[in-house]
Amino acid sequence: MIAALYVQERGCYVNLHGVDAWPQSRDARLYAGPWPVVGHPPCERWGNYWYGGPSVPQERRQTLGDDGGCFAACLTSVRQWGGLLEHPAGSRAWSAHGLPEPTRGGWFADMFGGWSCEVEQGHFGHRARKPTWLYAVGCTLPSLPWGRSKSTVRAEVREDETRTRGKRTRDDAIELMCHRERLATPVPFRDLLLSIAATVRSSHAVARAPVR
Repeated sequence: MIAALYVQERGCYVNLHGVDAWPQSRDARLYAGPWPVVGHPPCERWGNYWYGGPSVPQERRQTLGDDGGCFAACLTSVRQWGGLLEHPAGSRAWSAHGLPEPTRGGWFADMFGGWSCEVEQGHFGHRARKPTWLYAVGCTLPSLPWGRSKSTVRAEVREDETRTRGKRTRDDAIELMCHRERLATPVPFRDLLLSIAATVRSSHAVARAPVR
């Protein structure tokens, strides 16, 4: 059994055999084991628009990292029960929590037995490149398709969240996606994360050596 934390209410982890799904309605901050986890903690307060976006008045701007403790709770679960979590590449949560920021292809270790890497979800069926950072503990770490995916689409935030498309004469096409579509996890990527978490054993405090 794998616990999938902070997943979408009607997303690809729900009603999946062998997966204990924790959408918003269950409050994954309360997860107390015993299964290894795959975590997707909310990222809004950790990205480039952590304050709410360019049009938000100064008095209404959000606080960097103010996610209600979701990332910290997910990190604790990963370290206690084994497994991994993911966030967009460049997430400020990495530096805030002292995680090793990946700078090139491969896995990078920290002092807690954890490993970080960067991989693009475009390799696994997302229509955008969607570079993603992973942090894993107690897993057998596979070699992944490092580097840029073949996708030429960049997902950009549209403030009214209306699905639309734009064109630009550049190397990358611009495609404006709705919030749910940007956050969606491709099924092949979900299966990859679950397969990594499934390698966790009771001795997960010492991470297995990564495959290069």
